[in-house]
Amino acid sequence: MAQYRSHTLETVSYIERYLTTFHWTKDVFLEFHTSKATRTEASRQDQELRELMANQHAKEVRHKTAAKYRQQADWDRLKGLISRRI
Repeated sequence: MAQYRSHTLETVSYIERYLTTFHWTKDVFLEFHTSKATRTEASRQDQELRELMANQHAKEVRHKTAAKYRQQADWDRLKGLISRRI
C-alpha cells in the first residue's frame, strides 16, 4: 500500500494500522533469527561436507560400473544443490 502513487486519509490510516500491527507482532520472527555462532557452525559443517565429498570422489576407482556412474551423478547433483544454497 505504501507504494501507491497517491494516498487518501483512508489509505494512510490503513498503513498506520498495518505498521502498528507489525510492530506488535514482529517478535514472532525472532525465532528464525540466526546468531553469528549459528552461521559460523553452519559454514564449518558445509566445509566439512565438501571435504568429505571431495575425499569420496578421490577414492573412486577408474573403471566404474553403471551403479558407480549413478552414484557419481547423485553426488554431483548434491554438490550442485549445496553450491546453490551458498
